[in-house]
Amino acid sequence: MNRAPAVPALRVPALGGHPPVDLSAFGRDPLWLVLIKAVAVFAFLVATVLVAILAERKVMARMQGRLGPNRVGPFGMLQSLADGIKLALKEGITPLGVDRPVYLLAPIIATIPAFMAFAVIPFGPVVSLFGTRTPLQLTDFPVAVLYVLAVTSVVVYGIVLAGWSSGSTYPLLGGLRSTAQVISYEVAMGLSFAAVFLYARTMSTSGIVAAQHGTWYVFLLLPSFGVYVVSMVGETNRAPFDLPEAEGELVGGFHTEYSSLKFAMFMLAEYVNMTTVSALATTMFLGGWSAPWPIVVWHGANHGWWPVLWFVAKVWVFLFGFIWLRTTLPRLRYDQFMRFGWQILIPTALVWIVVAGVVETMSAHGVDVTVIAPAVSLVFAVAVLAVLAVRHRRQQPVLTIPDPARFSVPFDPFAGGFPVPPLPGQHLPGRHLPGTGGRAERPAVPAHFAASEEESHG
Repeated sequence: MNRAPAVPALRVPALGGHPPVDLSAFGRDPLWLVLIKAVAVFAFLVATVLVAILAERKVMARMQGRLGPNRVGPFGMLQSLADGIKLALKEGITPLGVDRPVYLLAPIIATIPAFMAFAVIPFGPVVSLFGTRTPLQLTDFPVAVLYVLAVTSVVVYGIVLAGWSSGSTYPLLGGLRSTAQVISYEVAMGLSFAAVFLYARTMSTSGIVAAQHGTWYVFLLLPSFGVYVVSMVGETNRAPFDLPEAEGELVGGFHTEYSSLKFAMFMLAEYVNMTTVSALATTMFLGGWSAPWPIVVWHGANHGWWPVLWFVAKVWVFLFGFIWLRTTLPRLRYDQFMRFGWQILIPTALVWIVVAGVVETMSAHGVDVTVIAPAVSLVFAVAVLAVLAVRHRRQQPVLTIPDPARFSVPFDPFAGGFPVPPLPGQHLPGRHLPGTGGRAERPAVPAHFAASEEESHG
């Protein structure tokens, strides 16, 4: 019998004398097993989206004192499926004046990369699947985290092209907003990972999970975790950072001109991206598939198929956070959103990288930083929050009592040709003024209204 030549083990050298990351378990699966893994990842994401849509409507209803979906299926559990069927059966409308090839391609560009990013997310350790030892991960390589960042960045191309190809003003503004938003918050997101790379000495996702065997990085790198959590909400265009959609001023943003399955693809991409960034947060900061305390004291907690349960539970903690934020926080103004990213998140991440580098250098020189690292992380996080509180307090406007005499200044709401509300110190003609004994001024009739009235009587 001829034996296949042995595949050499891939061992990625690490920095600072750390043992190299062993990636020899990857790249050995037969084709049928790779296909099974790919289908399983796809099914997991689609099922998570269906459950997340229903959970979002149910949780939001609970927080707002409503019932939520309760008609389709037991307790409304089939509502997400019904919504999907409804979108599939609706008429797909293509407006006149669109760039048709780009218009049809944009939802595809936004959806496919969202699924591709999950290829390097570890669900669990090495298990036996149909008699073959394989890791519960589609693949892994030395720069897997950079691959995730690169693939998720492609999603914004779909949004920008959707806004541009629609041939409408508001979708174009939504696409432009999304471009600036992704660029700004991806910088902060990448900087938050730099400290993780310093501590784990690898960019491999399985290697980062293995490096957190003793202590999760959420405790050692709390500022990085905070920066990433804020950045991932901005990256996915979710409330309160859903400025590219902003129904108040952009109708629906970049997908205003989309309907039926094309709109459903944008919706699918949004929820898959939420799942992806949640899984990446779990991998980078919460130990990945490793069991939380006190379950970790059980000897079999991190063996077999149990780690898949811990991984999914951690992902849903972040998904619940997305829902909670949407329910409780109002949408930010666009200038506030951009200022927060460039003036707060990025400087905080840069300073923290220096601090984390100093602590890791002390560890490399033999200093025991087991207690120092969490303490430094906590102190730095508290200091940042204190600075933000002081900054917010100084920016609060000083309320002054207006002079009552200013209220006697009338104004013409149609002076500029378009009706506008009164500013502080102005009043509409005909309003009862303070100190006038209840008398009201005769309302002034705009000149163009008076002229039209004379013409109608003539």
